Amino acid sequence: MRRTWLLAVAMLAAGISCAGCGSSPAPATPSSAALPASSPVEAGAAVEIAIEVAPNVLNLQSQGEVVTIHTSLAYSAVAGSGVTLNGVPIAWWKADNRGQFVAKFDMNAIKNLPVRVGEYNALRIEGTKTDATRFWGEKAILVVDSASGK
Repeated sequence: MRRTWLLAVAMLAAGISCAGCGSSPAPATPSSAALPASSPVEAGAAVEIAIEVAPNVLNLQSQGEVVTIHTSLAYSAVAGSGVTLNGVPIAWWKADNRGQFVAKFDMNAIKNLPVRVGEYNALRIEGTKTDATRFWGEKAILVVDSASGK
């Protein structure tokens, strides 16, 4: 009985419904850092997804061409053309080797956003799934302005 109760508490804390527990899942938090890559969590009218950003440090002096966002959504589940990153429209998209949606954004457009150099800045991807469900994911990356790349 105690093991079942502990499992129910863990499931509720993770935001997973527990049939027969008599409780609702814990509310979702805006931080995607603690989310497992495979389980989106409801956050109001939109679904919060886990994302990874590459590069994870944005150097304003770099010659890079794209900022890549790896998502926890299936490629076939996303209406790619409407996806944005901090308001910047998606440049192109593809599926990764696991079949998940990967978004590519023009790095110069991201560099031109109002950022705080030497600090972590939040990048927020937003879009719509093919079933009309809205989604979003957020991750903070460090922004530097260094000609040496360090």
